[in-house]
Amino acid sequence: MVTLETPRLILRRWREEDVAPMTAIHADPEVMRWIRDGSVRDEQQTRSGVQAWESEWESEGFGLFAVEIRSTGELAGFTGLSVPHYLPEVLPAVEVGWRLGRSHWGQGLATEAAAAAVRFAFEERGLERIVSITQVGNDASERIMTKLGMHLFRETAHPNCRRRVRVFELSSDQYASTTR
Repeated sequence: MVTLETPRLILRRWREEDVAPMTAIHADPEVMRWIRDGSVRDEQQTRSGVQAWESEWESEGFGLFAVEIRSTGELAGFTGLSVPHYLPEVLPAVEVGWRLGRSHWGQGLATEAAAAAVRFAFEERGLERIVSITQVGNDASERIMTKLGMHLFRETAHPNCRRRVRVFELSSDQYASTTR
């Protein structure tokens, strides 16, 4: 089982006790504002999501990590890697993504967590390229992508909700040149 640690966070696999706090995160309209059509998710939808995230670990050798605050043990949300099947025009690709509860915004935690996931993607899993996808207008996520060294690759529409999205990318060579 893969576990990553940063100065303030533990990135780990999912546990049953993570469903309730992740459900609370998914129930917040501000958190979900930039996710698909902006709909909140209930406990069953969250549980299904966690099961899918865990399944991806088994099938792909990577997935979304539960993000835990080291000092308190509190679940902050998730970060990690997934295949963006919902946007077939960018495939083959692996996406780095994140979603944190609102109480954890503005502290650099998403950047810290995502940077650990990027490092894992390139250094542990040997990926050649990663992408990150956000809806147009989600400036906070775009700032994180830029901090990760990513650059705009294309703009398109989400095929289900038709909202405009921007796809950022980072190659292993670009990553290596920034970590020397």
